Amino acid sequence: MLRRPLFIFVVAFALGVLSALTVVRWQQAAQVESADASVAPPASAIADATTSAPPDTPDKEDNGSGDHEDDESSADADAGASWPSDAGSPEQVLYAQGERMDAAIANLTPRVSGKVNLYLVAFAGDGNENVFRNEVEYVEKQFVQRFDAAGHTLILVNNPATLNDHPIASQTNLETAVDAIAEVMDKEEDLLFVFLTSHGSREHELAVELDPLPLDPLKPEDLAGLLAGSHIRNKVVVISACYSGGFIDALKGPTTMVITAARADRTSFGCGSKSDITYFGRAMFVDGLNDQDNFHAAFSEAAKLVRDWETKAGEQHSEPQIATAPAIEQRLKAWRSGLHLGPPVPFIPAADPKPANASPELSAGLTTH
Repeated sequence: MLRRPLFIFVVAFALGVLSALTVVRWQQAAQVESADASVAPPASAIADATTSAPPDTPDKEDNGSGDHEDDESSADADAGASWPSDAGSPEQVLYAQGERMDAAIANLTPRVSGKVNLYLVAFAGDGNENVFRNEVEYVEKQFVQRFDAAGHTLILVNNPATLNDHPIASQTNLETAVDAIAEVMDKEEDLLFVFLTSHGSREHELAVELDPLPLDPLKPEDLAGLLAGSHIRNKVVVISACYSGGFIDALKGPTTMVITAARADRTSFGCGSKSDITYFGRAMFVDGLNDQDNFHAAFSEAAKLVRDWETKAGEQHSEPQIATAPAIEQRLKAWRSGLHLGPPVPFIPAADPKPANASPELSAGLTTH
């Protein structure tokens, strides 16, 4: 009589052990999947084709499925492949940001009296690709050498290679940088130029990524709020990302010019581990602002160039956007009247250098960002 209950007990125990092992294996698989997803923004939220290809064989825009060919090899080949041993642990990097920001702010110099001064804050949001670092470092160099902004720049970069050189790009550091510049500038007369480059989502958020640090994405209301809190009157905000037109309504105003790489419902192109600079970054800065001293005119040149490149590649046009107003145009005119314009500045990327005069067709793979 005891054999039947004993048999039932043994069978039940074996089934229980098997169920437990199944649950453990499922949890481990879920953890691996979660870890893989943290390497790059989720495909459902961020338009990111991480492989690069010549424009005659462009990568396809993300369809929301999360299936990106060669994601892993692309990430390994670029900035997110490793955490540098000399940077300290991720916790130590976060803890050091106050000191990093203080050191960068200490390099700001007093404004030059008798003219409109230009100040720059540049923000490279995604640390998984060098292209964003390349852009902000180039823009700082261009503004110092061509637009007379020496001592008036702060750049924030998410990239493992720059942890000992620049503060990271986070919302906290961005607000600190803007507030620090507000302290040294004339908030009524001078100009603040804010440049942000990263991946952008359909929900109009900029990716802020430096794995494994827990950084928040940047939303239009976040950026608008921190700029409003600085009480800086005259601003030019340039955003290079997919769907970046979604930032315009939150930022535009009578004393603010807003320029974006794409419409609110369109992708832009040129990121990826094989790209040195995005299409819009090259068109606006390397071409437009090396030809012009006028931000509006540079935008017009850039929009035409980007359209031509996308037409040649057979892609849907990103349609860069601008929102401006007479008051900010007048302030920019006053700035140009006192500007000692420097020569054009060649673009030389920080990583995997290519000839400075390489065309976008050769140096900027057509991937959405």
